[in-house]
Parts: sequence; structure tokens; C-alpha cells
Amino acid sequence: MSSTPPTVATSMPASAVPTGPMAPSRPAPTAPPPPPPGLARTAPPGPVTTAPPPRPVEQQRLNGAPTATQAPAPSGPRKVRLTVARLDPWSVLKLSFLLSVALGIGLVTASLILWEVLNGMGVFGKINSMVREISPGGGFDVYTYVGMSRVVSLSTFIAVINVVIIMALSTLGAVLYNLAGSLVGGLQVTLSDD
Repeated sequence: MSSTPPTVATSMPASAVPTGPMAPSRPAPTAPPPPPPGLARTAPPGPVTTAPPPRPVEQQRLNGAPTATQAPAPSGPRKVRLTVARLDPWSVLKLSFLLSVALGIGLVTASLILWEVLNGMGVFGKINSMVREISPGGGFDVYTYVGMSRVVSLSTFIAVINVVIIMALSTLGAVLYNLAGSLVGGLQVTLSDD
């Protein structure tokens, strides 16, 4: 039994057909046959093209194109008038805690830098020498009052007190704003997109 390999007919595009002396012979393309008498051709010969499908309304809105239900945007900037009706006291408490801790860290850092600058300029040494000239018998030392450890501990204490006071006042302010807003309607804000 002899078996022959199956042949597969494939079509290649015209640009992929080899040319030259080894190219297979190919018949020249012919024009399509004319239509039968009485029937008119409605489409010109050639490849049939279709129009792209219309974009969905969501895609048109994303692209900024006006749709049938959407009027074109006005030429000027839009303005929106909003009312801050209520402040949540818990969120105000959390935000004021974070901001007051940041202010406290800044206070301690600033007092430490200021002490270093004054010490580097010799201010504390000059104060010591001036006080010793005024009262020669006294053993006065300015560093016992404004030493670095005392300045840092005092500024840390003030920062902690500030954290508690700022948290309490801001939460109380939020509660008072909510009471006043329920009576007069709250704070009105106008926003615009320039």
C-alpha cells in the first residue's frame, strides 16, 4: 500500500508570492463578470469595508464628547457652591492630634537649635562673666538655669501640654460648629475649576 502525503491548498497574499525565474506561473487577474441583464450593480467592485461601530455613551463621556443627553460644557470655568454642614468630632480629634504632635516636635527641635546657636555665640559665657563682675562673691552659673537638659525637658513638657490643649480645643470647636451649623446652615464654600 502506498500512501501519498495529503496536499493542502493555501492562499498567500500577493506580496508573499515569490517573483523571478523560479516563480510559479499565475494567471492574470480578470475583471468580475458583468451582472445579469435587468440587475444593477449597487456597490462598486473591490473590497467591502464597514464603518466602525459607534462608541458607547460611557466612552464618549470619558473622551469629553457631548452625547444626546449631555449638553456641551459652557466656555467659562464651572462654579459649584457647597455647604460644610457637619464636622465629625472624632476625625477632628485625630487630625488635631497629628498636627499638634508635629508642632510639638518642631518646638523641641527649634528650642534645641536656638540653644546651640546661643551657646556657640558665647552668650551664656558672657552672661556668666557679667554676673560674676557684678557680684564677685557669688557662685552663679547660668548653665544651672538654662542648661541643655533643662531646655529640652522644658520644651518637651510645653509640647505635651500643647498637644492636649490643641486636641481639646479643636474637638470642642467641631462640636460648637455642628451646633451652630444646625441653626444657621453651615459654612458655604464656592469652588471653581479654573
